[in-house]
Amino acid sequence: MEINLKDKVAIVTGAGRGIGNTIARTLAAEGAIVVVTDIRTDLLDAVKADWEANGWRGAQHIADVRSPEQCKELIAKIVAEFGRVDTLVNNAGVSISGPVETMSESAWDANLDINLKGTFLMCQAVIPVMKAQKSGSILNAASFAAIIPSIGSAPYAASKAGVHYFTRVLAGELGPWDVTVNCYSPGMIPTEINHFTERPEDVQSDLLDTLTLRRWGDPKDVANLICFLASDLARYITGTMVDVSGGKLATQIPKFAYENA
Repeated sequence: MEINLKDKVAIVTGAGRGIGNTIARTLAAEGAIVVVTDIRTDLLDAVKADWEANGWRGAQHIADVRSPEQCKELIAKIVAEFGRVDTLVNNAGVSISGPVETMSESAWDANLDINLKGTFLMCQAVIPVMKAQKSGSILNAASFAAIIPSIGSAPYAASKAGVHYFTRVLAGELGPWDVTVNCYSPGMIPTEINHFTERPEDVQSDLLDTLTLRRWGDPKDVANLICFLASDLARYITGTMVDVSGGKLATQIPKFAYENA
């Protein structure tokens, strides 16, 4: 059994770097036609060079997911060039944290506008296309914070919990057109946002102690899941959130297993 993504048209938002970039590269390596969006021209220039060097098909577009006009224009351009949209990966996101008492309104708005509203706007733009095709998959980036939040992460956790339930509702609405909608929740995967591996050794050790698989995750772990959910092998999976966290807090104190091993 092989995952076959050949010639499927996929969009990955905010994929100029980080987990999104790994998702986009993995989809492209599997034969998908991948459209990468970001708000930074320099990142998209690097993506273009990468795609050309590897002989991958696709395109790069500047797009701010907070803008309904840009979301609609993006989908229109992709359909005009490639004829369809098979998969939308709503990866674009930010994490601006701090105590609720001192949290600025602008920080709150940034989390909600990009993480949640941006997901809504991109979905809204692509829905007519997928309905007309009577097929498609939408994959939304939630977070382990949507399962168990951390102190100081109120706006981020609220936005990602919103993504989870938005996903479930949209899955119900699009079921009659055979369009699947799921979300995924990365856990301890070091990125430029969380800086896990740059923290003091004792802090890193405490974080790793929360994991059933006591090691940092890799962006490829998320990308592999996306490839499966974007493929026909996952056609009967919809309306769910998949935890990609190495079993974070699957038991109350996972480190006990390592102490007793």
